[in-house]
This record gives sequence, C-alpha cells and structure tokens, in this order.
Amino acid sequence: MKTNAISGPRRLKDTLYEHFARIGKATSSPKRLEILDVLCQGEKSVEELALHAQLDVKNASAHLRVLFASRLVTARREGKRIFYSIADESVCEYWLATRAMAERRFAEIERVVKCYFDDRETMVAYDRDVLLGKARRGEIVVLDVRPKSEYEHAHLPHARSIPMDELERCMASLPRNKQIVAYCRGPYCVLSLQASTLLREHGFDVLRLPDGVLEWRNAGLPLAYTSPPKE
Repeated sequence: MKTNAISGPRRLKDTLYEHFARIGKATSSPKRLEILDVLCQGEKSVEELALHAQLDVKNASAHLRVLFASRLVTARREGKRIFYSIADESVCEYWLATRAMAERRFAEIERVVKCYFDDRETMVAYDRDVLLGKARRGEIVVLDVRPKSEYEHAHLPHARSIPMDELERCMASLPRNKQIVAYCRGPYCVLSLQASTLLREHGFDVLRLPDGVLEWRNAGLPLAYTSPPKE
C-alpha cells in the first residue's frame, strides 16, 4: 500500500510535467519562435513562413509539424497549399511572456537592440492613449507597413495600410502637413524602421512606434478589423 501511495502521485506529477515540457520543447528552436511571432500577425502559408524565417519549404514544414504536434498551431489545406494559424490567443500571450522574461534576464538583448535600433529620437514620445486620441482626431497619420493580409487580420485603430514594399510608390498619397507614426510587428521588427528612414529622407515628419498589434492587445487597448475577427 505504501508503494502505491507514493507511486500514484509521482506518476501523476511525472505525466503532468511531461505535458508541460512539451511546450518548452516545441519552442526551444529560435526559428519556431520566429514562426509563432509571425503567425500571431495572422494566417500564413508554409511558403510565406519559409520566406519570413529564411528557410527552405522543407525545413519550414518540419518546424511547423513540431508546433502542430504540440497544439500551438492549427492547419488547413486549400488545394495543394497548407495554411497555418495560431491555435488561440494564449499562444501569443505565451510568446509575449517568453520575450518579456528574456528581456529581463539577458542584458545582451538590450545591447543588440541598441546596436540596430539606435534611433531613440525618432521613437514615439507620447503614450498609447494620447496616440489613440491624436489618431482619432486626425492630427497624425498612423501608418501600418506590414503586409496587407496582416493589416486585414487586425490593426491599430484609425491606421492606414501601406505595405513596406509599396511605400515608395504610394508616398505621394501621404500628407506632408501631418506627423506620420509608422508601426509594424512590434519592437524587433525592422519594417517600421525602414519605413521611417525612407519617409524621413523624403522630407516627412515621421516617428516610429515600437508597438505592434500584440503589444496593443496586451495593454488592453482596442484593435480594428477589416472584417469581424473569428471566434
């Protein structure tokens, strides 16, 4: 009886923690974390994810199979193509919590970021509520430079979509008498940095917002949608 009393709870704990560890194992790859980060912006095909993560399709598929087996992503087939999405919003919350913990634990992250994003004078200085009010009143132009599909999935209120690869061609449509605030996928995405640099070179008054949709949602602020979000 004593052996069973000990082995029963032990077996229970071993089983539970084995399942908990599956998440850690699935996200132990930098590429898989990058894939989750991109999928938090909206559904993507295997080919799109391979391009984002700079992988060949075979390797991207292998990473996605691991994430799928751990129930972090879902998949659907459309003809010969397979599209992936996050399983639910808790996956994005997990990614944000993982990122935040790494930022607190590793000073190297701040050093790397400063080396690449050394442009504090071009960052948005006012808080999110002030930004939202200025955008609502039309005092600034909030510019989403992510791909159009990501904008349609979810975007900041009152934001205008001009993907980075279309920005130079569409620049003339932007007002020169208003400040432009460019944003993309969050603090480590380079698209808004590239956009603000390009616009500044052409004489625009532009700031870069480090937030993306995930940060906005995590702060409890509203988002806008081209079509109603899926339940």
